[in-house]
Amino acid sequence: MKRDYYEVLGVARDASDEEIKKAYRKLALKYHPDRNPGDKQAEERFKELSEAYSVLSDGERRLQYDRFGHAAFEQGGMGAGGFDFTAGFEDVLGDLFGEFFGTGRGRGRQRVRRGHDLQYRLEVSFEEAARGCEKPIVVPRLVPCDTCGGRGTKPGTQPRTCPQCRGAGQIRFQQGFFSIAKTCGQCNGQGTIIPHPCPDCRGAGVQRREHTLNVKVPAGVDTGSRLKLRGEGESPGPGGQPGDLYILVQVADHQLFRREGLDVVCDVPVSIAQAALGTELQVPTLDGVTKVKIPPGTQSGTAIRLKGRGFPELGGYDRGDQVVRVVVETPRKLSARQRELLEEFARLSGEEVHPMSKTFFEKVKSMLG
Repeated sequence: MKRDYYEVLGVARDASDEEIKKAYRKLALKYHPDRNPGDKQAEERFKELSEAYSVLSDGERRLQYDRFGHAAFEQGGMGAGGFDFTAGFEDVLGDLFGEFFGTGRGRGRQRVRRGHDLQYRLEVSFEEAARGCEKPIVVPRLVPCDTCGGRGTKPGTQPRTCPQCRGAGQIRFQQGFFSIAKTCGQCNGQGTIIPHPCPDCRGAGVQRREHTLNVKVPAGVDTGSRLKLRGEGESPGPGGQPGDLYILVQVADHQLFRREGLDVVCDVPVSIAQAALGTELQVPTLDGVTKVKIPPGTQSGTAIRLKGRGFPELGGYDRGDQVVRVVVETPRKLSARQRELLEEFARLSGEEVHPMSKTFFEKVKSMLG
């Protein structure tokens, strides 16, 4: 039986993307097969780590896993047999392993800097979560500088090749049997330096601005759903790639409905007379008001299902039901005439018209001997 992916990486279920990446980086270095030749247990541990990271590092996969667990990938999904266990390692560690062991991975290659991922909490109404919607949001973030176009250089000037690493972005030296590579401290791995920085961004290539964009919220989201907008995070500066923006959805409570899985539950009050005699009520649904028949003799707590009136499955084709839960109201205040009529009803009915209560008290009597 597969272990929980969060447990595999040793992180909490609400861990940020950066925390997940750091946890995987640390454990992957420890258990990588190149560091543990011939160790089958380390190899299996590394595969388990890489599989967990490939899911939790992807916003869409993580959302499916949080909702359905391992079952989300059992039917035509990511099975262990078809998974590339080295892909995630290379994606996160890049040239780091080559730097430690001199394996040549990334030799002569500069690592592309990536901007920070951002998170935004978006509240939507109950109806918006059910139907889907498009919401405008304003996100403060680092964007390329308007003056220098994100290059970091003063207009009319150009960056120069770093004299320390000669454009490689790394300084390599031999230590025993190993070839060690370290990021160049003069250019911070960029391979170039800026002798004449932009006066507005001071060479950073970025400025903080408020960015407005429209977020498409798919039908069926729930509180805790995560939407990933690629490239809408912060810019890292010259020569880098922007991070991603993660939308954390919060669904507001509704005054009449509550959600149970894909079903929508609505408590509908009826009087004692309506429950006993039967009636027809106008009941609200996500699709508007509809008529619901309450059969004679309906008991409090009875659930009446309206097929296909619930929440749609996120990313699927199913739709839940609306559950109309009958709540029989007992009057709190009675007029003298009402009390008189109820007392007469009680005398006339006796226990025969209350088979449930009769059976209950007979069981109590039997239990007490």
